[in-house]
Amino acid sequence: MDKKMMRLNALIDLLKSRKAIPIRELASKLGVSEMTIRRDLDTLAGNHIAENVHGVAVYNEKSNLPVIGADYEWSDENSRHADEKTRIGRFAASLIEPNDVVIIDVGSTVEKIPPHIPPGLSFTALCYSSSILQMLQKDDCISLIFAGGYYHKASQMFESPEGISLINATRANKLFMSASGVDGKLGITCAYHYEVATKRAAINASRVKILLADSSKFGIVRVAFYAYLSDFDIIVTDKNLSEEWCDYIRGLGVELHLV
Repeated sequence: MDKKMMRLNALIDLLKSRKAIPIRELASKLGVSEMTIRRDLDTLAGNHIAENVHGVAVYNEKSNLPVIGADYEWSDENSRHADEKTRIGRFAASLIEPNDVVIIDVGSTVEKIPPHIPPGLSFTALCYSSSILQMLQKDDCISLIFAGGYYHKASQMFESPEGISLINATRANKLFMSASGVDGKLGITCAYHYEVATKRAAINASRVKILLADSSKFGIVRVAFYAYLSDFDIIVTDKNLSEEWCDYIRGLGVELHLV
C-alpha cells in the first residue's frame, strides 16, 4: 500500500474513534501539512466517508464504503452489481466489428465483454489483464497482443514501461475502458496509481474511446485520476443512472447508452 493509502486509512481510523477532529490536530498526528489533510478529506468526501466542516473533519457514520487499498480484491468488486455489468459487457461486445483493433482495459465490467463476443469474430485485441487474456485466447479467430510486466494480483493487471511502450506503438480503432469512480469535476479515477500510465497510453492510442461503468460509480472519487469525461466518445452504463447525470453527459457531447 502506498503512503497516501496508508495515510487515508489511518485518517479513517482516527475519525471512526472520535467522529470529529480538527484538521490541525490530524495534521499533527499524521505528520503532514494541513493542506495535505484537506486534500485527503476531499478524497474521502467524494466517497461519502468524511467531510471538512469549517476546519473540522467529520466522519460519516452511515458510510460503508471503504477506501480501496492493498486489500482490495477483484473478486469482491466483481460480485457487486453483477447483472448491470453483464448487460454493459454484452452491449460493449456488440460494438466489436470484424477486423477491428481494440484495447480492453482491466476491470470487473470490461471482464464481461469476452463471454459475449460472437464465436468466430475475427479481430485484434490488446489487453493487459490476466483474466481477459485467458478468456480471449480460447478463440482462434482473435489475434492477441499482450502488454505484460509486473503482475498486480489485486487488480489482475500487468504493467511495465515496456508494456506502455507496446501500447504507444499500437493503434486501435476502439478502446473499452473501466473506472472505479466518475465525477463531473474531478474526472475519472481508478483504485491504484500504478494503473494510470497504462490507461493514459491506451486512451492516446485509440480512435473511439468507450467508457464502461455501472451507475454506482457515478459521483464516486477514487485516489488515482486518469481522464475526464470529455476524453471519451461513448459511455455505456445501466438504466439506473440519474437524469441529472444523463443530461450532464449529453451536454458534453458524449454519446450515452443505457442498458
